[in-house]
Amino acid sequence: MAVLLIICVTFFGYLMAYHTYAKWLVNRCFKLSPNRSTPACDRSDGVDFVPSSKHVVFGHHFTSIAGTGPIVGPAIGVIWGWLPALIWVFLGSIFMGAVHDLSAVVMSLRNDGKSIVDIAGIYLNRRVRYLFFSIVFLGLLIVIAIFGLVIASIFDQFPQSVAAVWIEIPIAIWLGRRLKNHSSSYATWIAKLLMLGAILLGVCIPIEMGSVFGIPVTGVWTIILLIYAFFAAILPVTTLLQPRDYLNAWQLYGVLILLVSAILVTSFTQPIPLSAPPVRLDPLGAPPILPFLFITIACGAISGFHSLVSSGTTSKQISVETDAQFIGFGAMILEGFLAVLVIIVVTAGLSLGYTLEDGTLLTGSTAWFVHYESWMSSAGLGSKLSAVVVGAANFLNGIGVPVLLGTTIMGVFIASFAATTLDTAVRIQRYITAELLENSFLKRAKSPLLSTSIAVISAAALAFSSGADGKGALLLWPLFGAVNQLLAGLALMVASVYISHHHEKWMTVFTAIPCVFLMGMTLWATVFNHFQFLGGAIVLTFINILVGCLAIVIVVETIACLMSRSVNKDLALR
Repeated sequence: MAVLLIICVTFFGYLMAYHTYAKWLVNRCFKLSPNRSTPACDRSDGVDFVPSSKHVVFGHHFTSIAGTGPIVGPAIGVIWGWLPALIWVFLGSIFMGAVHDLSAVVMSLRNDGKSIVDIAGIYLNRRVRYLFFSIVFLGLLIVIAIFGLVIASIFDQFPQSVAAVWIEIPIAIWLGRRLKNHSSSYATWIAKLLMLGAILLGVCIPIEMGSVFGIPVTGVWTIILLIYAFFAAILPVTTLLQPRDYLNAWQLYGVLILLVSAILVTSFTQPIPLSAPPVRLDPLGAPPILPFLFITIACGAISGFHSLVSSGTTSKQISVETDAQFIGFGAMILEGFLAVLVIIVVTAGLSLGYTLEDGTLLTGSTAWFVHYESWMSSAGLGSKLSAVVVGAANFLNGIGVPVLLGTTIMGVFIASFAATTLDTAVRIQRYITAELLENSFLKRAKSPLLSTSIAVISAAALAFSSGADGKGALLLWPLFGAVNQLLAGLALMVASVYISHHHEKWMTVFTAIPCVFLMGMTLWATVFNHFQFLGGAIVLTFINILVGCLAIVIVVETIACLMSRSVNKDLALR
């Protein structure tokens, strides 16, 4: 019954937050109006600025911000117990993540669709803009390289998922042409049926990649995926990015319905206790729960990457300003609910059956404690993914879905979401690179080809820095959690300055309090990491110090701007 109670309380809690807190922010704090023109309408070019239906934009936004974040983060975070993870996901997504995402969308809508980096330059100063760019570029560099590896690893572990993920591309291109003609209803159903057929095809014909010219499987897939991401980032947004994300959103709705139905049915047929302890403060080899719970579980609660999507691609597609509530706030709390389901899957779901390499079947709390025996045993990429896939497949099997089909569905789901994040991250890296350099002597960087090349080549250099397996991004991965949450804190800082200039100053508490909390936890984690990196990880130590110093300088500059209330009047549009 605990599982059912968690689902009901969080689901209705999110609905209440959307219809109360979100409405208050939209109507009183930001004062959004359906009559105000948006950048998508003002600058419509059919490539990046494309006014679209709020449901289509929601699909793009949600699948871009989600990726594997709300899956991987909670799958690690439950090592400290399911209760702290659940509380952070539920409250964090409402009072921090959704406010953060909505603020980023609104600021971009009212500043010509500019990215959060450029907005920082407007409301703070140009020095902050360059410092902010450095942190954002590093964060996106790690995202692009690591998500290529994530998808490659999924393809390697679950070859049944390969066919569906690639077949989705021509389906999405076909669907995109129909969405442009506003004939989306029948086309959406046809696309969904084609995707179901592609998943069944993958079950029948798994595709296993071998090494090529001595390059390991993960390296081969990483190269292919980065080439794909290059073309996806320069194509008009309506050709592939938008329809693929929209189609992936329907995959999510299907998976959510399947999972919730499976959990409900299983709960009434057999007891499914949460096999993880409510609180576990000293797991073997794990860092302390404070501050690392708030760094480990990012997507699902609050993530700095969301501000890049909100101000990078999403704001350029919104046709009605008031849609920002549905897209910015709504997508975040839906992601929070997905993270809640993941917590249930990797605790209660895993306890339904966990098979060891020697074929031994474990159930109950024994299954959970074997998988989460130590930080090292649960921290690897394969371990994170397998806990979610196995737990979900166990639940789906309870409603008659064969384990192999359930595994394939979850594999396609995770790989597709990771692919949308990869596409979007490359496009955003292209945007911010062009924005930064458009007024410099490198004016040609504004060209999509050159700026996209910078994004992809730099990510490839990182991915293959450690060898041909494409796992070089794992070198910087220990930094990503802190860098990502630092971005969220900085975005909330910019939002606080924005609100103080354009609205009642007391309203900054709704962004400033989350900002102070998150910045405190992030800088705490940065200091802790510094002492862990000393003595061996020279590169990590250097970058960690650099990022920490940049963050402190930006904080000081922000405080100065709040006190002076100065703003670049020539750049601030609305």
